[in-house]
Formats: sequence, structure tokens, C-alpha cells
Amino acid sequence: MTHGGSIDDGNSTGGRAPEAGALDGGSAVPGTGAAGPSEVDPRILEILVCPMTKTRLSYDRQRGELVSRAAGLAYPIRDGVPLMTVEAARQLGGG
Repeated sequence: MTHGGSIDDGNSTGGRAPEAGALDGGSAVPGTGAAGPSEVDPRILEILVCPMTKTRLSYDRQRGELVSRAAGLAYPIRDGVPLMTVEAARQLGGG
């Protein structure tokens, strides 16, 4: 029987949203795993492709970017989130 239209399943957060990482047991920064905000979860590289060429991306740790050599673009990562738009991307240098 319910009271007031709600059921207590023992998993309630009391009306609050769960803290970041609480659902998957991961870190508070999405896509960064335990390594911290400067790292990218390797699983992301298995999933994401360049939006222009649909080819695989490589991770440039020093610059904090996902690089598409086929498109000649580097997509920035901000707060652990890759910005996968052509407008946000940087053109790679020619030499």
C-alpha cells in the first residue's frame, strides 16, 4: 500500500538528484575514470568517431583533444566532455 502516491523502494534519494558518479560508481567527472580530469576513459575512444569522416579518433593527452587525422581536425575536451562539433574543432597544422 502506498501513502501519498509514492512507494519507498529503499533506494530513494529523498527528492535529491544522485551525486555525479553515484550511479556508476565512477568519478565525479564524466568520462575521466579514476585517472582525473586530464584523462579520457579509453572506452570513449572505442565509441566516438569523427562527425565529418566517421573515422576513429586518437587522444592527444598534452593538448587535451581528440584528433581526427582524416579530417585534419582536433576536437577539444572540456571538463571531461569531448566537444564533437566541427565549429568547436581546431584545424591541424600542416607541418
